[in-house]
Amino acid sequence: MLVQLSIRDIVLIERLEIDFASGLFVLTGETGAGKSILLDSLSLALGARGDGGLVRAGCEQGQVVAVFDPLPTHPARAILRDNAIDDEGTIILRRVQGADGRTRAFVNDSPISASLMREIGQGLVEIHGQHDDRALVDPVIHRRLLDAFGGLEAESALVAAAWGALGKTRRELKDLRERISANAREADYLRASAAELAKLAPEPDEEDRLAERRARMMKVEKIASDINEANELLSGGASPLPSLSGLLRRLERKAGEAPGVLDTAIGELNTALNALYLAQQELERALRETEFDPVELERTEERLFALRGAARKFSVPVDQLADLAVRMADDLAAMDAGEGRLAELERKEKTLAAEYQRLAENLSQKRKLAAENLSASVGGELPALKLEQAEFIVNLASDLEKAGASGIDEVEFWVKTNPGTRPGPMMKVASGGELSRFLLALKVSLADRGSAPTLVFDEIDSGAGGAVADAIGRRLKRLASRVQVLSVTHAPQVAARADGHLLISKAAVDPADASTRVATAVSRISGVAQREEIARMLAGATITEEARRAAEKLISQTAA
Repeated sequence: MLVQLSIRDIVLIERLEIDFASGLFVLTGETGAGKSILLDSLSLALGARGDGGLVRAGCEQGQVVAVFDPLPTHPARAILRDNAIDDEGTIILRRVQGADGRTRAFVNDSPISASLMREIGQGLVEIHGQHDDRALVDPVIHRRLLDAFGGLEAESALVAAAWGALGKTRRELKDLRERISANAREADYLRASAAELAKLAPEPDEEDRLAERRARMMKVEKIASDINEANELLSGGASPLPSLSGLLRRLERKAGEAPGVLDTAIGELNTALNALYLAQQELERALRETEFDPVELERTEERLFALRGAARKFSVPVDQLADLAVRMADDLAAMDAGEGRLAELERKEKTLAAEYQRLAENLSQKRKLAAENLSASVGGELPALKLEQAEFIVNLASDLEKAGASGIDEVEFWVKTNPGTRPGPMMKVASGGELSRFLLALKVSLADRGSAPTLVFDEIDSGAGGAVADAIGRRLKRLASRVQVLSVTHAPQVAARADGHLLISKAAVDPADASTRVATAVSRISGVAQREEIARMLAGATITEEARRAAEKLISQTAA
């Protein structure tokens, strides 16, 4: 419930703090005293659209703080937790309104958006008046209120969950059908490509290995050619070694004929021949080591060129051909398995659709019973509100073709104000005064089901008097036994039943100088002060003794 409302520099209010408790609180005062300012301030704290015109003249900004103490299970606390905001203890909504039109919003001192503040506020307070349609105009709200009245929230949640599961399966089914259709168009290409890559069987990093191998063999081929040429020079038919060897032998035979003359030459020739023979052996060894298979080089080049050709064809780097082959194989497997998966999903979709229909139709039957009971309950409240000729109708239309998360029902509150007239939507058929009384009867019937913990009624008794005003007061009192009720009223029959009475007044800031600016004040009254205010409401500007006695009698009667 609302615990405290603090207002600073809003319109005619300089500084104001109001404490609230459970039960029925009434706000009274003369026209123009500032009752609407209080409601505008509360609305601002609940996330209503800001307006720089709300800031008191001469001030840069105004501020409204509303303190609530909802139950631990109230949905507002879950909203705070979902937004990483502390939800322990009271919930403090603070709105700062700048004279330039800009606003700032806070909950428990954490900055939030105005939309989040509005979402939180809507769960904490409902404000209703003759011209307020927030709880009545949207059929979605009507359906939620009917479910709350009938205790059907659990069944409604099951229907919503079934619809969600069905929707998820239908999306999967749609995606799979689209994939199968797309694959079918590319099936021949995909199969041919997958077969080609499977035959090629590319391996990771294969291009680098083949390129390195090819380069090495080409270098070896070039070196082997040079070695072979050198070896041919020393070992072939034109080799100088036999001639040099024969020359050395002849010189050795002639050496004795000329002692000392040829010794050095013979030694050098012998050394040279030995070196040439050794070079010949080394060349032959090198030639054996550099032997390569031209066929192997050819195979290596063919493999390398095949990989690069495939990479160009499929527009991927060579090192991604192996991954592409895996993906194509997976796509083919998925394509082959798609028909089976499609049949499985179709069976699942059929099962979920049947389950959703079963749950939705069961909920629809229960809603029809709840609609009859709610119509009867609201109808029972109407005669005392001088709507004895009127009829309240919960119009429920079921259509499986309009199925959704909320079921198959469209719910709308209709009324018939006079016999012989055609019923229609409440907002279109009922007049302002009738609308407020229909609303009150509805809220009394719903009590604390589907309702915010704090209800604010803004002059719903306007134009009502006598028995009607008394009936309104009785119902507000009954309602206040289940939820906190704040009522701005001009009816003494309502004010006399208040658990708390707040008097709104407007006076000059300086009582000694009537020309000074005025400010709105709020005081909690009881006893004699309350009797005087109710007497004023009965008699008008001049309070007579008869009015005082009538007020006393009214207070005593309502207290009995």
